[in-house]
Amino acid sequence: MSQLTLDHLAISAENLQDGIEYVESSLGVDLQAGGKHAHFSTHNALLGMDDGLYLEVIAIDPDAPAPKSPRWFDLDRFSGPVRPGNWICRTNNIAEFVAAHPEAGTPVKLSRGDLRWQMAVPDDGRLPYDNLFPAVIEWAGDAHPANTLASSGRSLHRLIIAHPQAQDLKATLKPLIDDSRMIFETGNQALRIEMQTPSGLRVLE
Repeated sequence: MSQLTLDHLAISAENLQDGIEYVESSLGVDLQAGGKHAHFSTHNALLGMDDGLYLEVIAIDPDAPAPKSPRWFDLDRFSGPVRPGNWICRTNNIAEFVAAHPEAGTPVKLSRGDLRWQMAVPDDGRLPYDNLFPAVIEWAGDAHPANTLASSGRSLHRLIIAHPQAQDLKATLKPLIDDSRMIFETGNQALRIEMQTPSGLRVLE
């Protein structure tokens, strides 16, 4: 069975600059420039973390043509304030994973600069459990954004996944990933990121 490892966290925004300002003011650190994703007509900014993870702010690129299929991370339907939108886990065999979990989507081959990867994306862009099921990624080779980003002095304390069916989601994922930082809470749908910073604990929600 293909296992999962927490890879990175995504903050969704209607406007990329608004997302950057939210994260920078919340965490007291500057983000680095990311890039564009031509396949989905999105763009991002990045933050390297001290635990091998990274954080991205992602939004629709207003200068890009409309994509031929729904955007990943359900961005076509995103509205409202900047907030954590998705958590992304990597696997070494995405084909095996989606064969066992077709609800995760269909692998799409993507690239940006030296990076090559596949991401499982549902046909409508919407992941199960109101997008709280992890997006699944497989990186090609050793290139990974976290290896090129400057260290920010920030690290993940807890990732809190709240949903009315949170315990069902937890049971589904239990055989696949073992990470004590992941907390499943039964309640209203929400994704909260608790980060350790030099100034203490900060929360993105």
